[in-house]
Amino acid sequence: MTGNPVGTPIPASGNEGRSLGEDTAALLSWYAANRRILPWREDPAPYHVWLSEIMLQQTKVEAAEGYYARFMKELPDIPALAASDEELCLKLWEGLGYYSRVRNLRRAAIIVCGKYGGVLPDTAEELVKLPGIGRYTASAIASIACGRKCPAVDGNLLRIFARVTGYEENIRTDEAYRQACSFYLMMMDSVDPEACPTDNPYGDINQALMDLGAKVCIPRGTPDCGCCPLSRSCRAHLENRTEELPRAAGTKQRRAEDRTVFILRSADRVAVRKRPPKGLLAGLYEFPNVPGHLTGEEALEYLKERKLPAVWIRPAGDARHVFSHVEWNMTGYEVRIDEFPENGAEGDGLIYISAAELEERYPVPEAFRAYRKLIVQERIRK
Repeated sequence: MTGNPVGTPIPASGNEGRSLGEDTAALLSWYAANRRILPWREDPAPYHVWLSEIMLQQTKVEAAEGYYARFMKELPDIPALAASDEELCLKLWEGLGYYSRVRNLRRAAIIVCGKYGGVLPDTAEELVKLPGIGRYTASAIASIACGRKCPAVDGNLLRIFARVTGYEENIRTDEAYRQACSFYLMMMDSVDPEACPTDNPYGDINQALMDLGAKVCIPRGTPDCGCCPLSRSCRAHLENRTEELPRAAGTKQRRAEDRTVFILRSADRVAVRKRPPKGLLAGLYEFPNVPGHLTGEEALEYLKERKLPAVWIRPAGDARHVFSHVEWNMTGYEVRIDEFPENGAEGDGLIYISAAELEERYPVPEAFRAYRKLIVQERIRK
């Protein structure tokens, strides 16, 4: 491996070099003065930390706070989550995406109630056995909520590790993860209990590094090294290589798909259908849609074949949604139907619901937000 040996104090120019223990103390002091005030941090119970970490896997902190409050109001503890209806969970999650996360959250809660008496295990080794809890989330819960000495290594911590130590290999490998864990364990071991400003240094080290990666040692753009408590020992900063590190292999290009979306309306009802129980957006409700971009004439013919003749049709605009491996490029049509048939064409699976039901009960994925907004806006006008 090239780069600085992991865990070795990194020499700085002049007499500015610091030991790892001094760097750790500086990091914790920085965190005490600059930490983000977040609801799950103010009451870091295991359930609170678990829920927040699952929400934050693909969501910015600012957006997650509102969802967290709404979820906690409806399902305030693990037994309530275990006893909940899946569609309620999906509705509470609406807009966060990656709905398998909330399904696994509920599945894990059921297991915790059955196996652990409704109390989350307090070690990463046990937590990682639960559905939806990977090694990062398990370590975050164990350290932040339970005070365990285990680094919660995610993209932020890998980036900081690579810059501080000058790690030059591909950061997206098991070896890089192992080296980062080793480095951060040494950092945790370097804590001086008598000088420590917190009663949970291990959890606070993880959270300090999370905040550092989010606010200072950022992934894109120029890091704010002048505000970084580790800059005096950071090899990338000292060698002016912050733009070079970390190194990572290229990501796979997403597949693009064109789709035509129909907002079918009759009186105060709108047509939706439930997606299959497996696969992309499994079990959620969507506006009917088909592959490709249909012209207005093609759209009318398609609806006629399905016993849904239109009174009028008009464009509903274009929208784009990016998933992890595919992106949808959508064009929409708003269509007025004189009267919905009792059943659509065989296999369409359409159900007809009110705008209030769409907003309050049926979970519709964020991919259709632009078209759902049309329904909500008209309901407000009425």
